[in-house]
Amino acid sequence: MMSRNLKFKYLIPLVLVSFQFGCRERAVPKPRGYFRIDLPVKEYRLYDTICPFVFEYPVYGHISYDVGKNSEPCWFNLVFPHYKATIHFSYKPVNKNLGVILKETNDMAYSHAIKADAITEKPWQNPKNKVYGILYDIKGNTASSIQFFLTDSTKNFLRGALYFSVEPDADSLAPVIQFFREDIIHLVETFSWKDK
Repeated sequence: MMSRNLKFKYLIPLVLVSFQFGCRERAVPKPRGYFRIDLPVKEYRLYDTICPFVFEYPVYGHISYDVGKNSEPCWFNLVFPHYKATIHFSYKPVNKNLGVILKETNDMAYSHAIKADAITEKPWQNPKNKVYGILYDIKGNTASSIQFFLTDSTKNFLRGALYFSVEPDADSLAPVIQFFREDIIHLVETFSWKDK
């Protein structure tokens, strides 16, 4: 049997070593989390007005017409109030000025390059419906995440841009941006000019 002094002789250093290594752990704050976002089931309806084009848009968005003093016919917004998101549309007739309109559109997309991590362009062609365009994916904490244009290259031009009415945060908005990107792709795929 071990003597009592001998037990303390081994116990005290063991306790001290345990405290030395056991107390080194520092409290670490929890990482910042994001709210859960419930996204609706995809369902679409037809946009067909006096404007020279038709397309399908999501039923969880509503059309709001631009009534500003500088607005033109067929300028409208597709508003998603629950997500504080809006796709702004502007239509322009082409009158031998397609180069100028394309430059303005490209400049608007690349005006976000200051804050963007990357801007990628995805060309779109549908020769059957005479629809041609580019989808701009703008990555990073920018005001607009997706922009696009569609044209028949002779008479008509439509531009669209997705904006959120919240502070840009690419990480927290990523699921919603991807969700609306799919809707924009559907819009482009179902788009056609009335005067083909």
